[in-house]
Formats: sequence, structure tokens, C-alpha cells
Amino acid sequence: MASEAGFVRDAFSRICGVYDFLNSVLSLGLDAGWRKKTAEALCPLPEDGKRPILDLAAGTLALTLVLARTFPGYRIAALDFCPPMLRLGLSRLKPGMRARILPLAGDARVLPLPDSSMSAATAAFGLRNINPRGRAYAEVLRVLVPGGRFCVLEFSGGGERLLFGLYNFYLHRVLPIVGGLVSGSRDAYRYLAESIRDHPSADDLADEMRAAGFVNVVYKKFTGGVVCLHCAEKPPGSPECGRVLETGQRRTDGC
Repeated sequence: MASEAGFVRDAFSRICGVYDFLNSVLSLGLDAGWRKKTAEALCPLPEDGKRPILDLAAGTLALTLVLARTFPGYRIAALDFCPPMLRLGLSRLKPGMRARILPLAGDARVLPLPDSSMSAATAAFGLRNINPRGRAYAEVLRVLVPGGRFCVLEFSGGGERLLFGLYNFYLHRVLPIVGGLVSGSRDAYRYLAESIRDHPSADDLADEMRAAGFVNVVYKKFTGGVVCLHCAEKPPGSPECGRVLETGQRRTDGC
């Protein structure tokens, strides 16, 4: 597991400079709209802005910025386990926006956050890179306030035949070649294609989230099923403990 995580971290470090550009090109510019729908799916938020929104696998902060613009009264805790991607995203921020972003270099399986400290959480195109996902689900449930919503935007698993097979051809043939040529790292984009192919179907991922303890799990497909947005909630009766995040350090004294 450690070697796999190291490979993924290294792969993203090598392609971070062209990652956003290629995402836009390879999605035909549709990725911006998908992220906007993800942010909108968090409404209504259960609180008044005292607790931040958590953006898991924040990368170069593409979704983080959408969240910050959609919810101007909230701070955004942007967590990623690849520091070069976070640094690149932060370097592009204007001072006013930078003050609202709390960058966290860390592992989604062991979040450096207090219990019940987040109003809501998101993950865009990153959940499939976390293994095992169950540990990330448990951590998200721990840091969310009761009733807090978790929205996951992810490509559909490559096992589904979509758009008359064109999506599958693109995923297995086009993405590794074009991504590799532009980024200079064919291995990284081959891994990305394989991670999408091996990702669960929409129904299976929904079942997985329910088994982890989330409630009100629903999903919606976009662009002919190429991407899927799952939304779920922490049970409202869950005990609320911890405190409002101020420093990004994890609480160790229990509830």
C-alpha cells in the first residue's frame, strides 16, 4: 500500500504543471461545468460558515476555487497528499482568495482535522486514487458535522460501455497516449486510465457509501454517463464532538 501511494504521489508530482490544462482539453471543456454542479449539490449547507468545507484530493485547487466562489461566507480546507500540486494551486491565487483557503498536505485516510469540524466535504476525480476507500469514508464521517453532506465527482468505471463504446476507446487508447505526450509521463496517464477503468460502477459506489455509514445516498450521471456525482450525508443523529477548525491540527483528546 505504501509503495502504491508513493507511486501515485510521484505520478501527480510529475504532471501537475499540465494537469489542469489536460483535464480541460481531454474533457472538451466540460470539467468546469461538472465542478460547478458538484459545488451546487452541497446546498443547503447546515451551518452559518463557522466551520469550513473540506475539499479532498484538492490537487491544484480547481474545485476548491469553485467552492470558495459558490460559498463566499465559508473557508475551504483543501487537502491533498501531493504537496507540489497544492503549491502550484496556491501560487495562482489572489491574496483575497488565498486568505480563505486552508491548505493541508495530508492523507485522506488519516485526516489532520478535529471531529465534527467540517460543514461539508467534496472530492473531485480523486476518490479512485485512495486505497482502501473505506478508511477515507470513515474519516469523512468523523470530521463532518451531523447531517453534513459529502459529494463525490468521479469518472464512471471503465467497465461500463458508454457513448456506444467511444468513451471506452478514448479511455484505453487516447488518454494514455495524448496525456503521455503532452505531460512527458505516459506511465502517469496510463495509471489514470487504469484507475478509472477499475473504479466501481455508480450503483456499486452508492452501495459502498451506504455500507460505510452514509445515508441519503443518491447519484446523478452527466454527459452520457461519463461522469457521476454521488451525494451522501452523515447521519443527523451522530454525536457531534470536536471544535471548529482553527489551525489544521488534529484533536487528540477525544470527544
